[in-house]
Amino acid sequence: MKKIFLLIFLLPLFSALAQEQEVLKKLDAKADFYGDIARKIWANPELGYLETNSSALLQKTLSDAGFKVTPGVAEIPTAFMAEYGSGKPVIGIMAEFDALPGVSQEAVPFRKAVVEGGAGHACGHHLFGAASVASGISIMEWMKENKIQGTIRVYGTPAEEGGGGKVYIARAGLIKDVDAMIHWHPSSQNAAGATSSLANISTKFRFYGEASHAAAAPERGKSALDAVEAMNFMVNLMREHVPQETRMHYVITKGGEAPNVVPAFAESYHYVRHPDALVVKQIFERMVKAAEGAALGTQTRMEYEVINGVYNLLPNETLARIMHKNLEKIGGVTYTPEERKFAEDIIKTYPAGVKATPEDATKIAPFVVSEEGGGGSTDVGDISWLVPTVGLGTATWVPGTSAHTWQAVASGGMSIGQKGMINAAKTMTLTVMDIFKDPSVTGRALEELNKRRGEGFTYEALVGDRKAPLDYRK
Repeated sequence: MKKIFLLIFLLPLFSALAQEQEVLKKLDAKADFYGDIARKIWANPELGYLETNSSALLQKTLSDAGFKVTPGVAEIPTAFMAEYGSGKPVIGIMAEFDALPGVSQEAVPFRKAVVEGGAGHACGHHLFGAASVASGISIMEWMKENKIQGTIRVYGTPAEEGGGGKVYIARAGLIKDVDAMIHWHPSSQNAAGATSSLANISTKFRFYGEASHAAAAPERGKSALDAVEAMNFMVNLMREHVPQETRMHYVITKGGEAPNVVPAFAESYHYVRHPDALVVKQIFERMVKAAEGAALGTQTRMEYEVINGVYNLLPNETLARIMHKNLEKIGGVTYTPEERKFAEDIIKTYPAGVKATPEDATKIAPFVVSEEGGGGSTDVGDISWLVPTVGLGTATWVPGTSAHTWQAVASGGMSIGQKGMINAAKTMTLTVMDIFKDPSVTGRALEELNKRRGEGFTYEALVGDRKAPLDYRK
């Protein structure tokens, strides 16, 4: 009799394990299929809000698999929402696919651009989008086969690199019924902690002066470039008088046409970051004052446009512990001899002092909980203040590789990138399955979210009421 009771108790466990193994087996079988999708996007890198082909390919893949796809959501042509199922819980998976300017690179372990000055996937969003789609389809198939109640959605979120696509998706109310949101990001290590990021406001400051002959009649000119340089000088002086966690950086996007013509127009593009969105807003206001002072001092006119503004990422330990457990189950990335040689050649190109070995790709980082934002910024931050959100990184790049480098593009375009991508898809899939199987998870995750963001929180996008800057990369 005891054996019968034990068998009855263990049957659901055996069934769950069998389902997991079947799902993972199918993902392995389709690794090259999803790898081909990622490589197509990698080979045709498209900048933020211009990802027409990349978005269309991911939408078609989801539609062919049985998802109901809605294109052009949130008034963004390349954004989309794909859905399967009905009712609660509603689990979302985010997919990115935009590239970066100026980092074109072949899939070789030495610097070699495909197109000099061209775009490249130096943040691995081609892998990001393909893995999220792979995970969404795997979950859909599991739900069908096992008659699982609930809804799975894949959100196509363009222009993460400075365009803030997710901000407009959030502001449009497209995630208001989501119970948990899943994401991931290419990385040089495998990690699934509950960590944060930096809030960020990015702005283009435009100055308008008067052109004149720089030698024959300089007194008639009012240099917009002088205004840009005066503003940048004052902003650089601010660095001594802001919290030490602050990061400020800029480029001059327009400085004039010819040295002998006083520039009538000039523009600089500034970022300000900090772990706290409120502090970012305060520093940004000081930056505006510097721009106003520069315009006053050079007798020019100034306008500014907030291009992007994102919150710091709000960690969710409830969801992160589930994801970390599944990442440990999947494991890291193991290289073939050819991949190891590629990795060793990449590591030789790092600056002195960067310590990394190919074996680091096999390791899983310890679980960490931290609200101290570090590194970069992401529009996932806004989502995380509205919906319990969890993410991970997998070793799609050679250990030690920094994001936004040619080394990241190179690894992301070959088998090392594909292996890390499939590991991410597997981990996300198992995590979503766990959430579907335990109804209490979403309730506990929401309780933690409410505690972290505090009573009376009201979401206000840092971009204000502006529409998505669809032309910011043009």
